[in-house]
Amino acid sequence: MVWSIPIARIAGTAVRIHVTFLLFLVWIGASYWRMGGREAAIEGVLFMMLLFACVLAHEFGHILTARHFGIRTPEVTLWPIGGIASLERIPSKPREELLVAIAGPAVNVVLAAVIILVLGIGLDTVTTAAMDDPRTSLLARLAAANIFLVVFNLLPVFPMDGGRVLRALLAMRMDRLNATRIAARIGQGAAFLFALIGLFVNPMLIIIGLFVYLAATAEAQDMAFRDATQGLPVRSVMISSLETLPTTATLSDAVDLMLRTSQKEFPVVDGAQGPRGLLTRENLIHALHDGGPTAPVLEAMTREIPTVSDGQPFDTALALLTRTRAPALFVLDEASHLIGLVTLENIGEMMMVRSARPDWHFRNDRPTSPRTVPPIGQATFPRGRVGNPGGNNPYGQGPS
Repeated sequence: MVWSIPIARIAGTAVRIHVTFLLFLVWIGASYWRMGGREAAIEGVLFMMLLFACVLAHEFGHILTARHFGIRTPEVTLWPIGGIASLERIPSKPREELLVAIAGPAVNVVLAAVIILVLGIGLDTVTTAAMDDPRTSLLARLAAANIFLVVFNLLPVFPMDGGRVLRALLAMRMDRLNATRIAARIGQGAAFLFALIGLFVNPMLIIIGLFVYLAATAEAQDMAFRDATQGLPVRSVMISSLETLPTTATLSDAVDLMLRTSQKEFPVVDGAQGPRGLLTRENLIHALHDGGPTAPVLEAMTREIPTVSDGQPFDTALALLTRTRAPALFVLDEASHLIGLVTLENIGEMMMVRSARPDWHFRNDRPTSPRTVPPIGQATFPRGRVGNPGGNNPYGQGPS
């Protein structure tokens, strides 16, 4: 994630801190300094660090429960507004989503109970503790904060934990798409309420409201997109009109190809049309900066590119692309020939189509090669092939 700093790896999940969180700690320290001097500032920063340790424990409640259902979490990031665990996917079964959603608040219940019952902090002290008052016991404030996290996160506001609980309960009675739409509308309405209250109470609620609104909208659109593409094979959504580079090409050849096409990713293929790697525009620019135009593309390309077959379900390819964070996926036919690419950009274009026309249904019989008449000086490729390794130029394109 951009502007985030890795600080640890716990149970296979990278823990990162966003730079705004560090700025938030500086702001907290300065605020407490004005209230009570250096000791208050130190205790204020310590309290926030302990609080976000509780937030991290909350997120690992989600992470470990999701892992029980076979869902991995590559990373979790701490922000000033809380933690965000990047699950590879949302649980597909309502019961699993329900358990994953309530696991986080359950951790905070346990932490509050330990502070109150084991450490002997009286419940009366906790209920009257002011979290921003340095004169209140640190442990009392921490217990109160955990109770607040439980109550706040279980509000039925999608996509917060309570909203996911609501979606899971709705999905037990209706299809997942409609359950998501209802939960998202409730979340968007609550986001406006948060922002309104934030104008008079706490500006942080405005930020939370904005985050909730955007996240609810994005997840509703994502669910609608997945519903629209369910059952489609990869060949129906891949980029099939491609320019390729042979393994003998140089960076100069790649520059010429980049300037005369709109592509951003260029597959590097061998004589049998098998993929050897992918040269992205970023790879190309960095390689030109570090070396000369005669350097081979083999030295600049990314070699570890995941592959999928053209008949695999699209949702499988999307999950693979999300999990690996690769710049693209190679689409291969039965003979392991490269016939297309799946990229985040062409997936984004499909989502834009759905945003403009929610009733749009993508074709599942789209041809694997272009049928349009080529412009002057360009040839079409044989069906099921990308480029023509037997051509007369270094780009794998057929003779004009």
